[in-house]
Amino acid sequence: MSTQLWRVDELMRGLTVKRIRTRVGRAELLRVRRGVYAEQPYGDEDELRALMLCLPEEAMLTRQSAARRYGFGVLREDLVHVQLPAQVPKPRLPGLAVHHSVLPVQPVVVRGVPCVPAARCAVDLARTVGRLDALPVLDAALRAGAVTPDELFAEVSVHQALRGVRQARELVPLADGRAECRQESQLRLTLIDGRLPAPEPQLWVHDRGGVPRYRLDLGYRKRRIGIEYDGLSHLDRDQLRYDRERVNWLDANGWRMRYFTDRDLYRRPAHIVATIQAALS
Repeated sequence: MSTQLWRVDELMRGLTVKRIRTRVGRAELLRVRRGVYAEQPYGDEDELRALMLCLPEEAMLTRQSAARRYGFGVLREDLVHVQLPAQVPKPRLPGLAVHHSVLPVQPVVVRGVPCVPAARCAVDLARTVGRLDALPVLDAALRAGAVTPDELFAEVSVHQALRGVRQARELVPLADGRAECRQESQLRLTLIDGRLPAPEPQLWVHDRGGVPRYRLDLGYRKRRIGIEYDGLSHLDRDQLRYDRERVNWLDANGWRMRYFTDRDLYRRPAHIVATIQAALS
């Protein structure tokens, strides 16, 4: 249950300034933010609600902050991102990033906090963050069920002439909700940008009886080429045993596996493209 919050002007309808100060001194009132108080211990969610109380009534969460609330917050960000109409002055508060919008939008209340709609949030991120981070946002939005492909296409169509809209238009058709993590999406985009065919995300490999045996991060089914991103999870001893068993089975069944790490993905993407191009050839 959410903690009850009050602005100073609300408290002063029943208390004098002296009485408010006394209650604060006795810890009967807790200062959540400047001008906002609570009667009991508060958490991160209450701090966010307190911040929203300090902002113009038109303010709503956007970008990374709204994405986290919708369940597709794959990009790390410590600031709270809010959107305001272009004519409303930007407030200056610690930990706050304010974005003016020229496009009209109706907020959606998510767990008590107004947010831009999920499709607007996803497309705004897709056109403003780096290309390698933009596709993971779109994939995650689909995977979370926050948006549909049709909603993304409809939303990007109204972002004409806005900064980065060309990037968003290019990436929306590539979005795929089957991708399970940021690096898988980035690896897929690296191959597509390298002018290779788009690999299938989360590809199931079946045995000769048609029973699903193993699922690959990415792959080309007809060519029997599998692609995996090796993250920290692969360093576990039990995971290593499982991986070895899986690799042996895949090899015995005609699959050629290629593995890549963060060094490949972020420092030498050309190596990834060349490796898969050679396998396909």
